[in-house]
Amino acid sequence: MENLLEQYTEEELWKQYKDSRDPSIRDTFIKQYAPLVRYVAGKVSVGMPHNVEFDDLVGYGVFGLFDAIDKFDPEKHVKFKTYAVTRIRGAIFDELRSIDWVPRSVRQKTRELEDTVQHLEASLGRSASDAEIANKMGISVNDFQKVLLKISGTSILSLNDVWYTGEENDKVSIVDSIESPTSLNPDTIVEKDEIKRVIVEAIQSLPEKEKKVLVLYYYEDLTLKEIGKVLEVTESRVSQLHTKAIMRLRSKLTNIKKGIF
Repeated sequence: MENLLEQYTEEELWKQYKDSRDPSIRDTFIKQYAPLVRYVAGKVSVGMPHNVEFDDLVGYGVFGLFDAIDKFDPEKHVKFKTYAVTRIRGAIFDELRSIDWVPRSVRQKTRELEDTVQHLEASLGRSASDAEIANKMGISVNDFQKVLLKISGTSILSLNDVWYTGEENDKVSIVDSIESPTSLNPDTIVEKDEIKRVIVEAIQSLPEKEKKVLVLYYYEDLTLKEIGKVLEVTESRVSQLHTKAIMRLRSKLTNIKKGIF
């Protein structure tokens, strides 16, 4: 197949594809952005249990790429790569939810930790320490930190919970707010703006080190190992900080979500 990107700019091809739906143009985009699927799958695979295969994640993500190519609108002035990453990641997490990959014991422990953090921080009026959370759960700090590592995969999944769904493609997730903390679409409806605002505020209220982990991982695109070097802690400690940050965010947002909907 001839390389259409040698004959036209990508912008020109998008305009042609929108008008013609030419399969050869679609194939060109698939080939061009296939590495993006592996990149997103690699990011998602961090913290996942061993029973979740990387190649399976890539397979799920391919469907997201197909969807992104078919639904991308070049007139909205959003880079395709930015749009596609959201679609690819969403397809991966949709499939993970459908196959119910999280062991029941892990899901129960995640729910227990979320409930503990939610009630404890509501009563304290501040972020709870590891010792306070562990004490409330009736376990040692060391065991609490082991729990954080055990449920790290589910915390990444929970970042993609949708907090508002209106028209097709119109939704806000926690991870979207981390990745673009200041970029609000001017065409977005008031409710979506409000939810994005409270998510950003919840992120800002996290303990400084946990907030740094989220921003470095999702916004600056560093790996957990690279973040560990920045913060001068181990990779497993970064994973624990990440999981705690997500638990806190979910506890803060649960009541807000109930109040909005």
